Amino acid sequence: MAPKTTARVSRNPELIPGVRKTSRSQMYHKRGLWAIKAKNGGKFPHHEKAAAAAQVAEKPPKFYPADDVKKPLSNKRKPKPTKLRASVTPGTVLIILAGRFKGKRVVFLKQLTSGLLLVTGPYKINGVPLRRVNQAYVIGTSTKVDISGVNVEKFDDKYFAKQVEKKKKKGETEFFEAEKQDKNALPAEKKDDQKAVDAPLLKAIEAVADLKSYLGARFSLRAGMKPHELIF
Repeated sequence: MAPKTTARVSRNPELIPGVRKTSRSQMYHKRGLWAIKAKNGGKFPHHEKAAAAAQVAEKPPKFYPADDVKKPLSNKRKPKPTKLRASVTPGTVLIILAGRFKGKRVVFLKQLTSGLLLVTGPYKINGVPLRRVNQAYVIGTSTKVDISGVNVEKFDDKYFAKQVEKKKKKGETEFFEAEKQDKNALPAEKKDDQKAVDAPLLKAIEAVADLKSYLGARFSLRAGMKPHELIF
């Protein structure tokens, strides 16, 4: 059953339609309106209404938009610097496990701001140039190379960024000339940087017996070799 609701009783009931029991002036005193008016300097208090337009929220559209509106995802993740493995120290010989130079041995120079490792072959020994490698794809060995004479302050993540060239409309002659040019040609400046890094490194490698041939040999697993028992 629905709960019983009591009807509201008026202070000034209607005797007949249009005629109340108490006059307007008597109700003025009965409700105490005179006291409220006297308290506020002879005027009733006036409360300004807040701007209704500002509070009313915008109505959602009646129909869905025809095109999807892309909203950027909020990323509250704070980047943490990549922790370097204890086995990877400057001058350590690493074995690359994936990529173009898989199985090659390289010399670790330093860790960049992005967390990637700066390594080199050197290029003259095994063909590996200055490049960045993720430490998840390398094995640290017990072999060390003296890199005290190598200056790597110049190299950072911006050094390896690809330069985006603006596409221009080419004529017939320019089109064939562009085909003749080697797109993968390395700038002369980077070639000089490679030589500057490898020169002191080669002297340190040649001073150690069999180290040059060790870096030039490619690592691979053969039949009967157990990876978990290998000591690098």
